[in-house]
Amino acid sequence: MYRTHYSTDLGPEDDGKKVCVAGWVEDIRNLGSIAFIIVRDRKGTLQVTVFKKKQGEIFETLTSLSRESVVAVKGTCKANEKVRNGYEIIPEEVEVLSVADTPLPLGVVDKVDSELDTRLDNRFLDLRKPEKRAIFVIRDKLLDAVREYLGSENFIEIHTPKIIASSSEGGTDLFRVKYFEKDAFLAQSPQLYKQTLMATGLDRVFEIAWYFRAEEHNTRRHLNESTAVDVEMAFIKNEEDVMRILENLVLNIWRKVSELKDELSLLNTTVKVPSVPFRRITYDEVIERLHERDVEINWGEDFGTEEEKVVGEIMKEEGVDFYFITKYPLESKPFYTMPDGDTLSRSFDLGCKGVEIASGSQRIHDPDLLKKRIEECGLNPKDFNSYLKAFKYGMPPHGGFGMGIERLLMEMLEIKNIRECILFPRDRTRLIP
Repeated sequence: MYRTHYSTDLGPEDDGKKVCVAGWVEDIRNLGSIAFIIVRDRKGTLQVTVFKKKQGEIFETLTSLSRESVVAVKGTCKANEKVRNGYEIIPEEVEVLSVADTPLPLGVVDKVDSELDTRLDNRFLDLRKPEKRAIFVIRDKLLDAVREYLGSENFIEIHTPKIIASSSEGGTDLFRVKYFEKDAFLAQSPQLYKQTLMATGLDRVFEIAWYFRAEEHNTRRHLNESTAVDVEMAFIKNEEDVMRILENLVLNIWRKVSELKDELSLLNTTVKVPSVPFRRITYDEVIERLHERDVEINWGEDFGTEEEKVVGEIMKEEGVDFYFITKYPLESKPFYTMPDGDTLSRSFDLGCKGVEIASGSQRIHDPDLLKKRIEECGLNPKDFNSYLKAFKYGMPPHGGFGMGIERLLMEMLEIKNIRECILFPRDRTRLIP
């Protein structure tokens, strides 16, 4: 065992005791007769203090190391109010686990950030920076909050295929792969599978799913490989039942993430826990409000980035961060969306400060209506035979939503580029690392 304590674990009960710490050499200050070695681990940094006269061999070993080399140090923990964390280590044994080459392709402690592409090319070094690593500690807490809340509401976590025979939703932005003698595709979403599971008796399911979309966007808000929380639930009366689950899920996420004060401080941000229920506003009302601000948009069109931004400004003026836009035109939604009359749908988007972070609806559960809508959307029902079969033998009313994890993190933490929110991003031009 190379480690008994992380840097921030040391406390009064450890003063004078033997401990083992391990990490990366962040800095070396050699003053001749004494040297201070700053060792960084996942939770922070600590100081190793070594005296040349008393610890000659250890002194030479530590002071000759390059920055970012990996060491394990065994020694005595000593209280020292002048150092970070209030404790230092007086070493008795040192093991060099790995020596770092020089120069580093990316500075770890540089005060000026490098270009994003340079950082992503050297992601293993980039994530040694506490503020970059904090994003993924928060992401982990976010996913814990998802599982905690949905589990408390009797949802079962599932895993659906990512190699599929045809489009999940009839779209064309698909990545084609060779599946032995057949052509196959990477799944855009688990939509059809999670609906199919509503006919099994599982009732409530969710997946933290990978999305693969061959969209040629190259913006700060788009990825070609991303993750999302996908939820489906049966025996609903209408889309309001789904919206209540979604808003309470978001509430639990914000509440749990707000507990990570150290990580939020590293990112120089705070998380304001919202109250529920969230504001509801119909698509028609939004169109009217946009026209009042001279925004050119026709009824039936979806909201683009600029329109979403204006909606966020309108909501902000009313003191609202989170809001549902409901009753979208049927023609703007996927074939499985439940109609509401002839022209509207039982659908919703969840917005946060001018950005869509989730989308959902009540689904069609009548097989004849579903087949009709597939045809009206210009698709061939034969391409959906295995999906449609599940609706013929008893399908309960159901609905669900999808919420992008990277987009959610981006908005929650006020991060400017979505690539910061995934470990190894895949976009229009990036396939490595």
